[in-house]
Amino acid sequence: MSFLRIQNLFKTFDRVVAVDRLNLEVREREFFTLLGSSGCGKTTTLRLVGGLEKPDGGEIHLGDKCLASESQRLFVKPEKRDMGMVFQSYALWPHMTVFENVVYPLKLRGIKGREAEKKVAEVLELVGLAGLEDRQAPALSGGQQQRVALARALVFSPKVLLLDEPLSNLDAQLREEMRRELKALQRRVHVTVVFVTHDQIEALSLSDRIAIMKTGQLEQVGSPEEVYYHPATPFVRDFLGKTFLLPGKILGVGDQQVSVAIQQFDASPLSIQRTNLSTSGNGLPKVGQPVMVAIRPEQVELWAKAPEGKLNMVPANLQSAQFLGDRYEYTVALGSETRVLVSPASRHLKAGVIRSSFLSGQRTCRRILPVAVNGPLPSRLSLCPPQEPSESWSSSINRWCIGIYETPVPAAYATALHTAFTCHCRYASILA
Repeated sequence: MSFLRIQNLFKTFDRVVAVDRLNLEVREREFFTLLGSSGCGKTTTLRLVGGLEKPDGGEIHLGDKCLASESQRLFVKPEKRDMGMVFQSYALWPHMTVFENVVYPLKLRGIKGREAEKKVAEVLELVGLAGLEDRQAPALSGGQQQRVALARALVFSPKVLLLDEPLSNLDAQLREEMRRELKALQRRVHVTVVFVTHDQIEALSLSDRIAIMKTGQLEQVGSPEEVYYHPATPFVRDFLGKTFLLPGKILGVGDQQVSVAIQQFDASPLSIQRTNLSTSGNGLPKVGQPVMVAIRPEQVELWAKAPEGKLNMVPANLQSAQFLGDRYEYTVALGSETRVLVSPASRHLKAGVIRSSFLSGQRTCRRILPVAVNGPLPSRLSLCPPQEPSESWSSSINRWCIGIYETPVPAAYATALHTAFTCHCRYASILA
């Protein structure tokens, strides 16, 4: 059941449409994220919900209470909406102490004396700032200032917490730490959160659901897994993470198999089972139908030798390798697409003369999470050289193969789920 409801919300600035007939429903106690690039309308939407901007059309409801309605000429002021807000800059008063900053919303609501002191003490304990009540705001670190802003937004127990990119001003290490703390805090206080960010990692790691916006409109709403693995539009697919895009064409549809040709290079047609296809409203794919395969780089598995008896191998090129301490990053070209693949440091594919990193016959198994593929195409990938390497090879050898195997696809875009396992590997190093 929806707790915060937005209906046909519309807002313009000097004829520029910032929010275009937006419809959203946020559940109670949900961590809901508005994600998008700069200028997509996510912050304007948040300010409209908080009452910092007046809509030019549409309605906003919290529970059974209407907060804004252009048709009814209704607009509830921000301080009457029972919402707390944390701004990107934190907006702390520099001439005030921590206590004075946090107690301010209580004063506006007529809460004073010991009751106010008790509430401030409780919320400062909650955010880990107990004992810093008398510290001046400018004397705090970035992480402490953020906690003060959170405490000020939570001190009056709001029904909704609005967060406008609160982690963007922190360094990378502190940002990661505060992500974990923010999620834990939301679970402790059971508050509904509407979070605005352009950072994909923040959105995917924190959210119960994500709304991806583009030019004031919604592209898709769903769980982190849904929007990442089952993108509803090409924009969502490309905005969240990287992909290899491989154009293909349906060659044949049999009783058990569908045959697909990848157009960018010479390789055997891909073969997938019809039972693993989830067809669109137009039924099964037709012969000659063009399709586009979108493969997440993390779904590509590096092999030092092609598994025997495996179908669906296509060529690729290993271009370079970079050591990053706990892992290696490999630049791999697949058709016209070049992407970076990550592999553990224990599986280094070193440029130069081939070296065996695994004992002959060694087996490793690692499950790879699903990924969406646009078109009724197969779904499981692995990289391997086209023939077994030898010590006589030189730097001219850098051709690889990718094995693609099938799993079910959802209806939208006739999409395939990718599941891959690392299998038998004899060599773990090859020339770049």
